[in-house]
Amino acid sequence: MSQVDALQAALAGEHAALYGVGVAGGKLNGAKFRAADDLYEQHRRQRDKLAALLTAAGEKPVAAEPAYDLPLAVTTPQTASSLILLIERRLAAVYADLVEGAEQDQVRALAIQALITTATTQLNWGGTPVAFPGTV
Repeated sequence: MSQVDALQAALAGEHAALYGVGVAGGKLNGAKFRAADDLYEQHRRQRDKLAALLTAAGEKPVAAEPAYDLPLAVTTPQTASSLILLIERRLAAVYADLVEGAEQDQVRALAIQALITTATTQLNWGGTPVAFPGTV
């Protein structure tokens, strides 16, 4: 996968993450809601970084879909937390691909940091540690 393709895939993943975390946040309250709100902002910043890298490379960033099919119904705080965990697992795989496809140090560093962040976020939302996040 080329760097541009991997960047576009990561951007598409961030668009989907924003949608999913937004939906999940609607079923959370208290500290979990605040954590989801912080996570939403984190994904928004990451989306903007990816879009800027693509634009700087002369590419048109992939647009967000109007809506996304969620892999599970979000009806309770537990299902909301499960969705966030699944989103972060899926993003880890996307960022692992970006680490592999990165041709520039700046892009590779961004991908590695994002992979670390998704792994940490998984732990914060009830995931278990894995040796190589994103490659499972």
